[in-house]
Amino acid sequence: MKTAFAPEQLADPEFAESRQTLRNCVHCGFCTATCPTYVLLGDERDSPRGRIELIRDMLESGRAPTREAVTHLDRCLSCLACATTCPSGVDYGQLIGHARSYIEARYRRPWPERLLRWAIPQVLTRPARLRAALALGRRARRLEPWLARARMGSLAALLRLVPEPGRPNRGLGVHPAVEARRGRVILLQGCVEPEMAPQIRDAAVRLLARAGFDVVLAKGEGCCGAIPEHLGQAGEARAMAQRNVRAWAKVGPTDAIVTTAAGCGTTLKAYGRVLGEGAAAAAAKARDILEFLDEVGLPEISNPQGLSVAYHAPCSLQHGQQIRAAPARLLRAAGFDVREVPEGHLCCGSAGVYNILQPALAGRLQARKAANIARTGALIVAAGNVGCIAQIAPAVSAPVVHPVELLDWATGGPRPLSLDQVAATAKAAAPADAD
Repeated sequence: MKTAFAPEQLADPEFAESRQTLRNCVHCGFCTATCPTYVLLGDERDSPRGRIELIRDMLESGRAPTREAVTHLDRCLSCLACATTCPSGVDYGQLIGHARSYIEARYRRPWPERLLRWAIPQVLTRPARLRAALALGRRARRLEPWLARARMGSLAALLRLVPEPGRPNRGLGVHPAVEARRGRVILLQGCVEPEMAPQIRDAAVRLLARAGFDVVLAKGEGCCGAIPEHLGQAGEARAMAQRNVRAWAKVGPTDAIVTTAAGCGTTLKAYGRVLGEGAAAAAAKARDILEFLDEVGLPEISNPQGLSVAYHAPCSLQHGQQIRAAPARLLRAAGFDVREVPEGHLCCGSAGVYNILQPALAGRLQARKAANIARTGALIVAAGNVGCIAQIAPAVSAPVVHPVELLDWATGGPRPLSLDQVAATAKAAAPADAD
């Protein structure tokens, strides 16, 4: 693609990087077939190729973005399925990130949008506030149908995502290995997952300790920065990344920085680009927990179940981090019958905070994903990202768990509470199957 940036624009490293990204695009259109919004809407402006053209025009002009451009760029999920498909290596993630920060700095949204975009990081990135908001949401659930009818879709969508209360989280500090010690890892605590699904952290700590690793929950750590980044708040995202790098430095030598949220993992692995050489070492150590376990090996399988599992691949894992085979391989090694979800490359509609900002499109993607999961006939759904779990769970009849909960169970940990009903159903069906 030809570009026409002014020399003074190219003095900005972000503009210079975007110029190169734009020039890599050859408008082949391969990306359109895998873009969820193009599949749903059929509008070129809602495809990666169309959005790239909108971004080029917006950045080159240096003017305030138009409402039309903002509308179509806001509809992007940042799922990065286009990056997986692209034969030219276009770094679409960098480009949409730059576009969002450009819009945030130069476009004045209507006040309800400004208020929502301010409130989201104020609540979601602060666990105490999120805990209070979830408690309030549970009380307000009965208002969800009324809010939907009153065209308050974002609030209705938020209430649908509120889970039942979980157990308190493990405390900070070091949780020692329970088998022969092989190393030491930091487990990213995150901000949303501890409140939405605290059982995931407990399962991860047990599983890693059983695999021979001391697990450190670092003091002073917080949100990875993904949430403000999705909102175009680049400065806030950078500040969060810097805080985490400082917190990890105080821990001392470690073998890896492990995360159970695929969206966080994609963000952690970009710390070197965001912060420069000072954070490159931390970024190089970042591992999704399924990636890490695939590298170091599972603990001994002591409790294989053979239950059928529909594995949903989070976009941030399969596209953002290009990790595709490891999760299913681990689940099969643990004795589960893993079933492929049709259209597995398409997003479920969670996409960071997309299901809050774009509830109508997110709802269509949720329904499509739920229908594809149902086609597998699996008893359990496994998804390696808390956002995906929250998005899919209300739309399917099967319980939705993180793969580490199943792997922990298979290697000697407790059965996930959400599987009690499934286990009873499978046991009741066993004699009939035997006949």
